Amino acid sequence: MPRVSEQHLAARRQQILDAARRCFLRNGFHQTSMQDVITEAGLSVGAVYRYFTSKNEIVAAIAGQTVDGVGQAFGAIAAHEPPYPLVEAMDRVLAVVDSQLGPDGMFRLAVQVWSEAMRDPAVATLVAERYPRLRDLFTELARQARDRGELAADADVAAVGHVLFGMIPGYALQRLLTGTPDHQTFLAGIRALLPPGPGDAPSPADLGDV
Repeated sequence: MPRVSEQHLAARRQQILDAARRCFLRNGFHQTSMQDVITEAGLSVGAVYRYFTSKNEIVAAIAGQTVDGVGQAFGAIAAHEPPYPLVEAMDRVLAVVDSQLGPDGMFRLAVQVWSEAMRDPAVATLVAERYPRLRDLFTELARQARDRGELAADADVAAVGHVLFGMIPGYALQRLLTGTPDHQTFLAGIRALLPPGPGDAPSPADLGDV
C-alpha cells in the first residue's frame, strides 16, 4: 500500500476539526455528539477515531486553534513596526474582536472554551498555558507606550498589560450578550482612561473655568 503523506493526514484531521467547529457553533459542545461530528465530516467512524479518540480531544484541539488564531492576530499588532500608539493598537485589537463575533467567529467558540475550562482539566491546562502568552502581547503594547512617553516612566507595564488584556473578553462578552457597546464607544472609554500622550492638548473640559 502507498504510504499516506503527512499532508494528507493533516488535511483529514483538519476536515474533522472543521466539521466539529460547525457542530459546536451550531449546537454547543455538550449538545454535539461524536456521531454528529462523524456525520458532519462525511467520514467513517473508523476514520474519525483514527485521529481523535473522544469528543474531549476534539474540544481541546478546537480550543487550541481558537486561542492560537486570536494570538496570531494580536501578535501582529504588537509586533508592528513602527509600533502603534496605544489607543490605535487597541482600536486594531477591537477590530479583530469585531471580525470574530459573527455566527462563525472565534469568540463564539472562545466563550464555550472558557466554560469548558471550568470542568475539563485538559482544556483548563491548555488555557492556563496559552492565555498568559496572549496577555504578554498586551504587556508589550504597554511597554511600547511607556517608552514613547504615553504612560508614566514608572508605570508597571505588566499591570497595565493585565488590564488591557482584561478589556478584550469584557468587550467580546458584552457584544455577544447585548450587542453593545459599539466599537467607537468602547474605544472612547479606553481613550478616556489613558493619560494624555506627549503633545496632547488638554480639552476645555480638562481646563475648567479660567
